[in-house]
Order: sequence, then C-alpha cells, then structure tokens
Amino acid sequence: MYAQSAYNAYKTNSVNYASKEQLLLMLLDGAVKFAKVGRQAIIDKDIKKSHENIIKTQDIFYELMATLDVTKGGDWANSLMNIYDFIVRRLTDANIKKDAAIMDEVIPLIEDVRDTWNQAYKVSKLEK
Repeated sequence: MYAQSAYNAYKTNSVNYASKEQLLLMLLDGAVKFAKVGRQAIIDKDIKKSHENIIKTQDIFYELMATLDVTKGGDWANSLMNIYDFIVRRLTDANIKKDAAIMDEVIPLIEDVRDTWNQAYKVSKLEK
C-alpha cells in the first residue's frame, strides 16, 4: 500500500516538475504504449479496450497538433503536422475497421516520432 502511494506521488511530481520537453516525451511514450495496447486488444477481440486506447493515442496527437506552432516552425513544422495528421487518420481507420495490420503500420511511425523528439531533446541538452 505504501509503495503504491509513494509511486503515485513520484509520478505526480515528475509530471508537475517536468520541462515542456520532458512532458512531450512522456506524452509520446504514452502514445506508443496506448497504441500497442490498442493493437493487442484488436487481436484479442476486446472492442472496448481497443477503442479506448486508440482514442487515447489520437488524443495525444490532437494535443500535439494543437500546440505545434506552424507559423514559427516553417516547413519543418508543416511536415510534422502532416505526419501527425496521417497518424491520426490511420488510427481512425484502424479503430473503425478493428484492423491490427493498420496498427502495425502506424506504431513504427509513432515510435519514430518519439525517437526523433527524444534525439532532439538530447541534442538540446548538449548545447546548453
């Protein structure tokens, strides 16, 4: 009981005191996790669980899209917005069709986005 309470306090504090870059990486880690859970739920024929987890993944990308400043980011930001939009559309297709093959296509893209942001974060830390 105490261990769970301590873990929850740690988790809350890690979010409350994280930088915006760390929060972005946490969101993307969550997107990968939810997408994988959603994929497995499709395979297990658990419609409710697959839907909930795919929606969580989409919500993360909708948030990323809402906070992406394409006016300041130029071509790079526009390209990133197109990737986010493609991921959301494919997640919608996977959710409607309950198709694990579509999830197999989109999960590596989500992982690539996470890995790219993770690499950018590491580079930015070295430059400081």
